[in-house]
Amino acid sequence: MNLSRTTKKIIMYLFLTAGALVMLVPFAWMILTAFKTKSEAISVNPFYIFPQNGWHFENFTEVWNSYNFLVLYGNTLLMIVLRVVFACLTATLAGYAFARLEFPFKKFFFSLILIQMMVPGQIFIIPQYLMVSKLHVLNTQIALLFPGMVTAFGTYLCKQNYQRLPASLAEAAELDGCSIPQQFLYIMLPLTKSSLVSLSIFTALFAYKDLMWSMVVCPKPEATTLTAALSKIQGQFTNNYPQVMAGAAMAVVPMLVIYFAFQKNFVEGIATSGGKL
Repeated sequence: MNLSRTTKKIIMYLFLTAGALVMLVPFAWMILTAFKTKSEAISVNPFYIFPQNGWHFENFTEVWNSYNFLVLYGNTLLMIVLRVVFACLTATLAGYAFARLEFPFKKFFFSLILIQMMVPGQIFIIPQYLMVSKLHVLNTQIALLFPGMVTAFGTYLCKQNYQRLPASLAEAAELDGCSIPQQFLYIMLPLTKSSLVSLSIFTALFAYKDLMWSMVVCPKPEATTLTAALSKIQGQFTNNYPQVMAGAAMAVVPMLVIYFAFQKNFVEGIATSGGKL
């Protein structure tokens, strides 16, 4: 049976709408639970979707006052910005070197980078913690920044993008008298903007979601991040689910602001890299 073009579009939009609603349900549930009482949040019979005894904004105020979210916002945003800057700087320099330059043991060093991508990141926590401890920078932004200063994934991503550029560009620049730093800065780097946007997106998301490292190196409340602070809202034996959801809702705000501010770059970066969040 042949369907008309309009019918196909309607079916496609229905599927997309259904998928969007399924993805929005957990977010909507988080918001609604944040305004409930504790008994309503854990009630099974009857099952409450909306708050029955009014909207309880005190869940937000109690969590805000207990965990000093202004400090948590500042720590988290500063960590994200610093990690993005350092990751893009080191990855694009290393990627260009591996893609365009010749030096001893090049394949060996690049193999080490690939091996690092193949093993779980938790393996490096103990040696990284010892390094941070020896530097006496625990409970500081330097400690939060430390594991994100160099990224194996970013180096690989930038290397692949530099390799896609035609060699004739570098040859023409060399004939015009450009040195290697000039070729990199004025010709190659502007042509890999999409890869840097992709790397910035992934780095920001990984930094925002990084829970274990923040809990290990910054246990003090004034130095920790949003994800680590949220883990402390949960109790060992009981949970105040409305307050947990209120904290989670407030923790989402920075990423929502960043997303809506750079929505076009997000879409272009993910589409260019072919990555999946």
